[in-house]
Amino acid sequence: MAVYLCVRVKRPVIRRAVLVRVAELVLAAVGERQSELSIELAGDHRMRRLNREYRKKDRTTDVLAFPMREALAPHAAGLATNMLGDVVISVPQARRQAIEVGRQLDDELVSLLVHGVLHLCGYDHERGEKEAVRMHRRERQLLTAIGPAPRLVLHRTLKTERRP
Repeated sequence: MAVYLCVRVKRPVIRRAVLVRVAELVLAAVGERQSELSIELAGDHRMRRLNREYRKKDRTTDVLAFPMREALAPHAAGLATNMLGDVVISVPQARRQAIEVGRQLDDELVSLLVHGVLHLCGYDHERGEKEAVRMHRRERQLLTAIGPAPRLVLHRTLKTERRP
């Protein structure tokens, strides 16, 4: 399993190792131990551009997920790829949301990362109420297992992990 992190904001707001470890824990918990993914921490300008280009929505958003497997599938017959995809998180939007709900920014970033990784794994709350409930339930399970202080997650394993 490999997790790549690209920080495109001036001041890192969370330890890189925390985001990488959370991503590793989530991948293991959803049975994607061999997968790779990239995480990008972006600003509002980049996020708005990506949202406009890929979702036709001309505004910033909190998190975008770009699955690679489904995008590569028609072109990669017979090729083994472990790249699950990319998760892009808007740090300014995460900060606004954290303030709005009264939580720490690192908690919001971890929540958005879990949400994005679940999208890469096929969960999609926009496919109807049943799928939204399924995704929300899985998010809650993972966030509960990670705990309320994500900065302490570096040496933790999740009880919800699937065994190979």
